[in-house]
Amino acid sequence: MKPAFLPKTLSIALVALAHLAAHAEGAAPHWAYAGHEGPAHWSELAPGFEACASGHRQSPINIDRTVKTALPALEFRYASAAPTLVNNGHTIQVNLPPGQMLSVGGVSYELLQFHFHTPSEESIRGRRAAMVAHFVHKAADGSLGVVAVLIQQGKPTAAFEPLFRHLPREGETVTVAGLALDLAGMLPADLGYYDFDGSLTTPPCSEGVHWMVLKTPVTVGRRQIDAFHHLFRSNARPLQQANERVVKESM
Repeated sequence: MKPAFLPKTLSIALVALAHLAAHAEGAAPHWAYAGHEGPAHWSELAPGFEACASGHRQSPINIDRTVKTALPALEFRYASAAPTLVNNGHTIQVNLPPGQMLSVGGVSYELLQFHFHTPSEESIRGRRAAMVAHFVHKAADGSLGVVAVLIQQGKPTAAFEPLFRHLPREGETVTVAGLALDLAGMLPADLGYYDFDGSLTTPPCSEGVHWMVLKTPVTVGRRQIDAFHHLFRSNARPLQQANERVVKESM
């Protein structure tokens, strides 16, 4: 039960963070992307998953109608970092040590982890990319900000190559001696983005998440995409209703 004295936004964030921790440790109730434990049934699988069906600001969405806005710049203070790679049965999650920061509109977020979906969960005017990387950040008040980096097949991006060489099998946690990821190198040069309120895209589908979807994709080689598909053929939640949400687009 949530403590009654917690502000609503902080309560939502704490539920989301508890889910992220349990998900990383494999302690969360079992769910899947297909069948009787698939997205259509997530809300039925455990107490606390109800938002997967009843929420009105769910993610992902098709980004179609947007309002051009003078959005604040995304200021990434990413450096190289030694990762821990986890195959939790739903995705490859890359956990990172403290110190990787994002500032936007006067709010500072610390990067917790990033992970992958195929195809991209977000759809841009009806089209999904081959993959997406979700960079999950936490602010001092516990609120979450997720930056989505769309990934298309093309020329390999050097910053991603070491990661795809060490993809763990299901249930494995991998650390590689001497491996330091160039996190800034995983971002496109153009940091224009779409901005909207949404949710986690996995159970418990907690809302109150600030989404920033970069408009410019990055590219990885076919070999890297095939390596991920060997582990996960499809791990994207179906699109959710926008429900009159306003999607802001940077100018």
